[in-house]
Amino acid sequence: MTTPRTTTVTPTPPNTPPNTSPKALSAARTTATTTRVLRQLTHDPRTIALLILIPCVMLLLLRYVFDANPRTFDSIGASLLGIFPLITMFLVTSIATLRERTSGTLERLLAMPLGKGDLIAGYALAFGTLAIIQSALATGLAVWFLGLDVTGSPWLLLLVALLDALLGTALGLFVSAFAASEFQAVQFMPAVIFPQLLLCGLFTPRDNMHPVLETISDVLPMSYAVDGMNEVLHHTDMTATFVRDALIVAGCALLVLALGAATMRRRTA
Repeated sequence: MTTPRTTTVTPTPPNTPPNTSPKALSAARTTATTTRVLRQLTHDPRTIALLILIPCVMLLLLRYVFDANPRTFDSIGASLLGIFPLITMFLVTSIATLRERTSGTLERLLAMPLGKGDLIAGYALAFGTLAIIQSALATGLAVWFLGLDVTGSPWLLLLVALLDALLGTALGLFVSAFAASEFQAVQFMPAVIFPQLLLCGLFTPRDNMHPVLETISDVLPMSYAVDGMNEVLHHTDMTATFVRDALIVAGCALLVLALGAATMRRRTA
């Protein structure tokens, strides 16, 4: 007598969720994130004023602080034209992103089919749009209204100012992951911005510093932002040093953005 052979069929689980994790950066998702962030910023006029007006006001005050010695303004105005946007973008971006983290907005977004790259690119584009406006206004004010005397093209000044603003945006996105409150986000400024401000060559040439401090300054991106501004200040044409400095600042911004994307993770209770 032959025992009939039976075949066991393993049923497919009917409720298996599809893999909705985005596999690549999407222009549509990034644009949607950018639009959402810009829409939120338009409802906060104080933030808009801080981003766009404060660098212009600071340059205006600086010009008339040195009213009796305009050459002093010419020597440091170009450097500050890059530093002011970096500082303001760092402050606003870190606080705005922290609000989204603490309110749970980022966690809800990451639960959707939206990649971390889409989020970080959307935030960078939104704040980068404001950075373009900010840098253009500050550069135009300094060169054509306050009489900042530069040997090179004002467009190169604008380029470095924009790269500095984008670097400030990237740093703000990154440090927001390590703060639990807006006050803590502001506290990161002495740790992240002030050392660069002291060592960037604004107050004294970097090669006049103690060798240890000069070595540290060589790895800080603000040092290359100031060097790039000084290249425009003293040379009529775009130099190889200027290109190197601009690429370093841009590369640092991209690196910090990538680190910021790594910190955008879901927080579970």
